[in-house]
Amino acid sequence: MSAFDWQRMLLGDVPVLFLGEVAFRALFAFVVVFVFLKVSGRRGIRQLSLFELVVILTLGSAAGDVSFYDDVPLLPVAMVFVTLLVLYRATVMTMRNSERFSDWMEGKPVTIIKDGLYELNSLDHLNISSDEFFMELRQQGVEHLGQVRLGILETDGDMSLYFFAAPNVKPGLSVLPGEHRSEYQQVPEAGIYACVRCGHTQPMSSGQQASCPRCKQRTWSPALSHERLR
Repeated sequence: MSAFDWQRMLLGDVPVLFLGEVAFRALFAFVVVFVFLKVSGRRGIRQLSLFELVVILTLGSAAGDVSFYDDVPLLPVAMVFVTLLVLYRATVMTMRNSERFSDWMEGKPVTIIKDGLYELNSLDHLNISSDEFFMELRQQGVEHLGQVRLGILETDGDMSLYFFAAPNVKPGLSVLPGEHRSEYQQVPEAGIYACVRCGHTQPMSSGQQASCPRCKQRTWSPALSHERLR
């Protein structure tokens, strides 16, 4: 084997004409995937459920194999797509007729914020870091939890937020990044502070140390009370 063998580097053992076959295979995979998505009534990518994501990944794997592997025939791959389409349709129909099966497949919406406080039981079961959670809130214009009347994590991963009217905004835990939010175990001055774990707020005096009555956490951050900017 010689170095910089362009035939080996670019084509390997296949002839140049195989590039035309690759183009045809890629077109075949594109058409089949496109037809699948049209027939299945695919929603936006942000709305993919776990089950639908598995179907899409399986489609992508089959499409990639048939596109450039010369030993993968077309008809068996076409059968993969047909099987997936039948499975998808049957699953969707079953989910429409069985709420229990639908909840098992796609999950339920989860309440994560209520009256400006984290729902601890919900957060403890979610695989999401606080930084990621805060980012989601900031991207929807939230500065602190006291602005949020109700927050629901939807089954597709989106977050639905319902806000207090301006006069009803209460002091709440800041969701700003660490460099914009101070945290203390012994508060430096009197004021209203928020528990950094659950969002509970309470007045504290200068130099006070306390455990949160909701979650027993001992770290506090100055509560914010600004109205939400729209």
